[in-house]
Amino acid sequence: MTRVWHWTRRALVALVLLFVAYQVWLLGHVLWWKWNPPSGTSFMSLRLDELAADKPDAELHYRWVPYERISIHLKRAVVAAEDDKFVDHEGFDWEGIQKAIEKNQKKGKPVAGGSTISQQLAKNLFLSPARSYFRKVEEAIITVMIETLWDKRRILEVYLNVVEWGNGIFGCEAAAQRYFRIPAAQLAPNQAARLAVMLPNPRKYEKNFSPRLAAHAARIQGRMQYSDVP
Repeated sequence: MTRVWHWTRRALVALVLLFVAYQVWLLGHVLWWKWNPPSGTSFMSLRLDELAADKPDAELHYRWVPYERISIHLKRAVVAAEDDKFVDHEGFDWEGIQKAIEKNQKKGKPVAGGSTISQQLAKNLFLSPARSYFRKVEEAIITVMIETLWDKRRILEVYLNVVEWGNGIFGCEAAAQRYFRIPAAQLAPNQAARLAVMLPNPRKYEKNFSPRLAAHAARIQGRMQYSDVP
């Protein structure tokens, strides 16, 4: 029994050290990306693997642009659509999370998320779309790192540059070129609203931009003027 406890304790210590080492690795990336554009993300790697399974020479469409070269309309549209309390919260919208839980309980299945832009960025950079308690815990830890070390301008800049906007399309520059043949800096309000409402399921909406989604884009366009952005 003593020997079993000895090895169990050693295994637990090893797991704790491994967990701590992983957090330090994450923290190092968060610090580096405070000043440097990410060359890739976890979501990009996953999508490239999927594309390469059918086409070995597949490539992603991704080009970084600085904050000042992103249309103010897109910044406002994304905040209006995804996280209207972005500039005020510290990474988590507790009221939004509570509403999402209540809505999911009422429907009997997950239909609402309540994740902030900061949480979505944490997931995109390091994690996967898979749902698990470990992923949610890790997402929360990374969100705290990002909110502590970056300002809101940097968070929104990185988010708009790395988020998925279609099959193999990442970031606002690639999205603007793909859908409108213009740079992200030139996006008009209606174009920005259209891109913003695609974010929950970009690969689906890339192929099927329904009248219902168009109506949602019109509502977002009407609210954009009230969005506070860094």
